[in-house]
Amino acid sequence: MGKRKTKKFASMKRMISLKDQRIKEKDRAKVQETKKKDPSEIKEKEVPKYPSCLFFQYNTQLGPPYHILVDTNFINFSIKAKLDIVQSMMDCLYAKCIPCITDCVMAEIEKLGMKYRVALRIAKDPRFERLPCTHKGTYADDCLVQRVTQHKCYILATVDRDLKRRIRKIPGVPIMYISNHRFNIERMPDDYGAPRF
Repeated sequence: MGKRKTKKFASMKRMISLKDQRIKEKDRAKVQETKKKDPSEIKEKEVPKYPSCLFFQYNTQLGPPYHILVDTNFINFSIKAKLDIVQSMMDCLYAKCIPCITDCVMAEIEKLGMKYRVALRIAKDPRFERLPCTHKGTYADDCLVQRVTQHKCYILATVDRDLKRRIRKIPGVPIMYISNHRFNIERMPDDYGAPRF
């Protein structure tokens, strides 16, 4: 009995190179001419544009009355901690605060159903400013990050760790959070608001 020839695993037919002479002139790949780099040439480098409102990490657009973008879980956690949102914000910053709610955050609270109807009633408070959203979808985190990147006049109020991590990468945006049954703020210039603990 003769040896049986086994087919090689994952073997492929050999293909003609696109630079081969047998291929027609119009279909043939063009030979790229390599340019030698001139060492005396001026190098162009793309530098990210920083907004004019930033003086290093200090944001000059922040000032009373503060506009505070509120996240879904911030409302829920402040209800759990039995904190009045507007009053606690004023106690934290010693100034007038205008809580702002985007359409995405409102949609998220509405999706949570009857269990979070108290949060929905608080979000519909006339003291809260409504911000319309123009993008598709209702994912609030992306919406808040995009809004804060475009306009540096907001403070972001959230308890979400992932969102906080994303916001910390954006310079000049303070973060408000809840700890020890009171509102605290990070990355805010020291001459504004209550002392930090």
